[in-house]
Amino acid sequence: MTGGPSPRRRREVIDALRRGTVPVSGLDQLAVGLDRFLPALDADLAAVEAGGSAFKAVRGEYGAGKTFFTRFLAERALRRGFAAAEVQISETQTPLHRLETVYRRITESLRTTSYPPSAFRPVLDSWLFTLESDAVATDPALADAEHEAVAAAAGRLLERRLDAVTRQTPGFAQALRAYSAALGRPDPAAADALAAWLGGQPHAAAAARRSAGIRGDLDHFGAMSYLQGLLVVLRDAGHPGLILVLDEVETLQRVRGDVRDKAFNALRQLIDEIDSGRYPGLFLVITGTPSFYDGPSGIARLAPLAQRLATDFSTDPRFDNPRAVQIRLSGFDRAALIELGVKVRDLYVAGAQDPGHVAAIVDDSYVTDLADAVTGSLGGKIGIAPRVFLKKLVADVLDRTDQFADFDPRRHYALTLDEAELSETERSAAAGGTRSTSPARAADVHLDLP
Repeated sequence: MTGGPSPRRRREVIDALRRGTVPVSGLDQLAVGLDRFLPALDADLAAVEAGGSAFKAVRGEYGAGKTFFTRFLAERALRRGFAAAEVQISETQTPLHRLETVYRRITESLRTTSYPPSAFRPVLDSWLFTLESDAVATDPALADAEHEAVAAAAGRLLERRLDAVTRQTPGFAQALRAYSAALGRPDPAAADALAAWLGGQPHAAAAARRSAGIRGDLDHFGAMSYLQGLLVVLRDAGHPGLILVLDEVETLQRVRGDVRDKAFNALRQLIDEIDSGRYPGLFLVITGTPSFYDGPSGIARLAPLAQRLATDFSTDPRFDNPRAVQIRLSGFDRAALIELGVKVRDLYVAGAQDPGHVAAIVDDSYVTDLADAVTGSLGGKIGIAPRVFLKKLVADVLDRTDQFADFDPRRHYALTLDEAELSETERSAAAGGTRSTSPARAADVHLDLP
């Protein structure tokens, strides 16, 4: 952990683990077993930076680290100047077949290294500033001109840079032009309404839309063009691309058949558009369980989509191809789980009140014991254990050791799992596991693991 994270970043990571969630940033401090993917992923990021596009499908069982992996990749992209957006697919909130809703979620979750979600409005403002700067650079005489002349030159530059998008969706360029004018007047209410419209919000003020000459509502096909426009804006604002994660796509298996088929077709269409070069600067990543990729209720329902994502996983996982369209996360084994626990312990120690004391009490041996205890309480299913293990390690052990000088987890802490703190998958594993009705001390649990 060269240099280590800042105190703020360290706290954000630890706070997320304490809640039992995946941190949004600082994931490079926790990455275990991902090195083999990095050359291929970095090559994809470089291709997108050069004006191309990329697509990757991530597969893994619950607990294999899909969300961690995609956020780790997003953070890696952010360090290269990308923007990032993560969209949770769901039948009610974000149905995949309604790309106008997906586009709205993209702008709502958009983030950069400088701005947290939503970074959409700051990106728009940065782009308009860049247009004016580029206009002046092209015609130095504008440096001493009135603002109206500079704005007019920037408007002409806007039209040229959005020419391809304008031909398909004039509303995007119209709204951008009107947004720029509203800022120049100034008219904050109109600017707010137009920014909302550009972000895909369905209830933007009608008066502002009429003044910009915008008619109708944003639909599925219009949203695909708006995504093109967003990519142009991002690139001209200094961001070489957008990494877009569509998470939990496997939830499509549980929706009504006709809705599922529409969603699969929308995904197929999006992948084809990426392959055709329509979205330069886009790196699309989806996540799903093996049943989503291989099962009868998954992508097999749409043969063209299944063909595009087909990947051979019949060989030893050691020889999986990281360059393939679909990559497999094998999940944690015992050694990896312990390594992750040690990384978290070391990260915590770096910000502890008495680092030496915490490191001595929660040593590698204790981390190993706790990992075995949690795994045993979950039926020996190591792949399911990371979330609960890290939550217990931080909230029940490290926090107490840091705050109470006489606290010794080997004597004062008994591991317990309450059903309320477990997910459905974790509860199922615990019900069939080795957990007894009385709690066991972490140091007293021994498993016959390889």
